[in-house]
Amino acid sequence: MTPLVQAVTNILSVGTIVGDFLVLFLFFVLLSPASESGWGKKLAAFFDRYAIVFSFLIAAGGVVGSLFYSEYAHFAPCELCWIQRALLYAQALILFFALFARTERHRKRFNEIVRKFCLALSGVGVPVGIYHEYLQLGGGTIVPCSATGPSCQFVYFIQFGYVTIPMMSLTAFALILLFMLFKKPAEKDPAA
Repeated sequence: MTPLVQAVTNILSVGTIVGDFLVLFLFFVLLSPASESGWGKKLAAFFDRYAIVFSFLIAAGGVVGSLFYSEYAHFAPCELCWIQRALLYAQALILFFALFARTERHRKRFNEIVRKFCLALSGVGVPVGIYHEYLQLGGGTIVPCSATGPSCQFVYFIQFGYVTIPMMSLTAFALILLFMLFKKPAEKDPAA
């Protein structure tokens, strides 16, 4: 690994660990009664308001990271990597457009559609990421990987005992999923 690839890997690995703690914290807040009163309610309102922005930043970071690893570091993506990329790239594009919805009325309607798409795409991305991480940590294959491309079990790096590229992806999907769960569904517009 070149010094630049190692430096980027270290930064992304630390970011993944921070993201994993954030996933646990958000999951706790979402399931606890604290989200109904006091600080939990304020936190839930904060993530409701900024869910699209945070989700876009996570998805865009995932796109940049995956392109860095494939185009600069020349880490060949396997089939599961391609599936995770497709799910993440689609979310980055959808969330980008959601950031620039024109009017408040359009924004609310569009954000509800975005919320549903992101819940669905991340809802698929999380189990794919879990399975891919399972393979990377030595688990046996349940679904065979391609015989022509790189093996889904090949590990380019492992940082801090568990952070691999699939774990980075899994963390991104889990964060987006949780942010979208904090996003309240849009209320029906009587004028529509």
